[in-house]
Amino acid sequence: MPRLRWESQPSATPSRNSCEPEMSAVLDDMDSRPGSTTSLLRTVIGLYLRDAGGWMSAKDIVTLMEALGTSGTVTRTALGRLRKKDVVLQEARDGVPGFTLTEGAATMLARGDRRIYNPRSMSASDPWCLISFSIPETEREKRHQLRRRLHWIGCGTVAAGLWICPDSLRVEVEEILADLDLRSMATIFVTETPLVGGSLQDAASKWWDLDAVAELHRDFIREHTWVSGNGADIPASSGEAVEPSPEAFAAYVQCIDRWRIIPYLDPGLPSAFLPADWPGAQGTALFSRIVAAYAEPSGQFVRSVLQETAGVAVS
Repeated sequence: MPRLRWESQPSATPSRNSCEPEMSAVLDDMDSRPGSTTSLLRTVIGLYLRDAGGWMSAKDIVTLMEALGTSGTVTRTALGRLRKKDVVLQEARDGVPGFTLTEGAATMLARGDRRIYNPRSMSASDPWCLISFSIPETEREKRHQLRRRLHWIGCGTVAAGLWICPDSLRVEVEEILADLDLRSMATIFVTETPLVGGSLQDAASKWWDLDAVAELHRDFIREHTWVSGNGADIPASSGEAVEPSPEAFAAYVQCIDRWRIIPYLDPGLPSAFLPADWPGAQGTALFSRIVAAYAEPSGQFVRSVLQETAGVAVS
């Protein structure tokens, strides 16, 4: 993920109090700042725990995080945070301490896979979803959470109680409303392209912070045009094979971690709604090249770590 300018972005971790509803693990976790230990650990778990049979020993998790420059002590603290978020469960197998995914987290990660590897892109003829809600002051904490979560899945704000998004997000909107027990206070409309008083670009720039989303793409492009592999800078588009190594693993995990929030915050608007210099296609293409170059060698490194722990010879 690009290094977020959190000072100019909506806070990802607002203050909580006892009246505020808890985040549900079935909803995508956007609380952890990209590049932080908790975010990197979540990315490692999302990438590799499912392919490891749904369980990984604590020792192997620590070893993988050490390749990212994180100590065992810090990793164990981050594992505790993910347990509190209901992302992982502590489970010993054959006397070996380890971790498995919760059912809700497995659902969350599957949805995240679709977002990360297949970013949405609306066509001009695709329908839109409008979310209208009126929530009393007695439920203001839920109202705050609703706005926050709608923002984090890529919805735009037409007015305080009227939000807009591609209709492809309607299922996620419904899940958020149900999770907060606010479905009875909201009405969802499915509509064609909105009619506005000015240009569609001007309207979109008011409904979404497109400048901030564009900067996320540009940051990612600046940081990942060259990707470190085996101690040398290798262009992701060069076609040169990347060997399995801790460096290749670290490059890939950090890339996924930096990219992860972009497909959520970028609503994937039709070109008519976007400025001419929109960097989304360039960022997506670069991400795809990095995945093509680094996913397999990174996975091979992880398998070598797991096999070494299990006492299996690595071919």
